[in-house]
Amino acid sequence: MNSRFVQTLFASNGGFGSLILRVPVGIILLAHGSQKLFGWFGGYGLEGTGQWMASIGLEPGYLMALAAGSAEFFGGLALIIGLLTRPAALVSAFTMLVAIFSVHFSNGLFMSNNGYEFALSLFAATLALAVQGSGRVAVDNLLARRFA
Repeated sequence: MNSRFVQTLFASNGGFGSLILRVPVGIILLAHGSQKLFGWFGGYGLEGTGQWMASIGLEPGYLMALAAGSAEFFGGLALIIGLLTRPAALVSAFTMLVAIFSVHFSNGLFMSNNGYEFALSLFAATLALAVQGSGRVAVDNLLARRFA
């Protein structure tokens, strides 16, 4: 495997700061994804989430629910263990950007009005992880050493 590609994908200058950011953000994303995919934690599952997504113009709703739920669930899981952190963080950041502009932006900033502040926080955190990588304690480090 190309050493430059491996270093770009897996290497990190995040230290322990990335770990501190990665784990709670991963837990939040995983939990939200599980609401969409499986109906856990009071969620509506794929069918209910798909119907809601279709109702706000994200068509086909079922496929959009599957995509958003998978990005959050599997992206969150990847962030927690530090596996393919940059790609997982980029997909998660894009998902949050879609959420901001398709659902929350018209409600203003504050969560009390269903605004975009929470999605913006997750967007910023995942974008930071995409830039700095997984940090010191991550599966990415093992892969970087293995394939370098």
